[in-house]
Amino acid sequence: MTSPTPADALLGPADVRELAAALGVRPTKQRGQNFVIDANTVRRIVRTAEVRPEDTVVEVGPGLGSLTLALLEVADRVTAVEIDDVLASALPATIAARMPERAERFALVHRDAMQVRELPGPAPTALVANLPYNVAVPVLLHMLETFPSIERTLVMVQAEVADRLAAGPGNKVYGVPSVKANWYAEVKRAGSIGRNVFWPAPNVDSGLVSLVRRTEPIATSATRQEVFAVVDAAFAQRRKTLRAALAGWAGSAAAAEAALVAAGVSPQARGEALTVHEFARIAENRGAAAGDTTVRDTAVRDTAARDTAEQKDSQA
Repeated sequence: MTSPTPADALLGPADVRELAAALGVRPTKQRGQNFVIDANTVRRIVRTAEVRPEDTVVEVGPGLGSLTLALLEVADRVTAVEIDDVLASALPATIAARMPERAERFALVHRDAMQVRELPGPAPTALVANLPYNVAVPVLLHMLETFPSIERTLVMVQAEVADRLAAGPGNKVYGVPSVKANWYAEVKRAGSIGRNVFWPAPNVDSGLVSLVRRTEPIATSATRQEVFAVVDAAFAQRRKTLRAALAGWAGSAAAAEAALVAAGVSPQARGEALTVHEFARIAENRGAAAGDTTVRDTAVRDTAARDTAEQKDSQA
């Protein structure tokens, strides 16, 4: 068997189906498997990701290798993380058969991406992936946290998830994924992907999200875990004002108000209006009620009236 020429090294619709049939692979909803069958689409993803010849790219969920091959055309190295036993065992052979001159630049990690703490070879500089819809956000956040060397990320996710990740304060879909992604990076929508480039075709549209890591971390004395705890609490009851929503986090509504006032945030605001920087300031001031009597006095003033207002708001 002769190796494919560069022009036909990528996988097309017939190649994907033939490879899947040979492996006995049937895409499963459980793992969110939808294989890209269009070579133009994977090349577009690589271009949009601005993959460079010097990049070490990590890919999560490579599947049959459609995007992997396109990444290998451009990047210095590609490391693919695959949980599926059959797909993981077959991928190195696919790379060797279709792109033998780049095979030594490819590495496979056969593990659940959420359990990956280290990768072989040089530290990754980019993350490019068609993420399974059911685990897209936790996998993305885990990779960004675990591998701070990742400077640029481009992920293909369900369109609804893409909108949430890229949303800014005040947007109706702004929420936990938006704030947590923004902790690490500047996030924006980078395009849409139709359903017909997948096999099987999903019943939802897909979107591309670009994340460029912040050159300087968020300036705060609070830890990531402390900031994320505030974010989780604020959006767990997103219809409530922050004074009420953060009561459990702070220990009481009065303590929550003290932290908010100290952070320069209105206790009557809601989480969907806050930037990641404001959440960080709130986290810094969790002990404000105990440590500052002026703030404490401000926080407890008119507590009974505010509690009544909160109760009415929660019932609205």
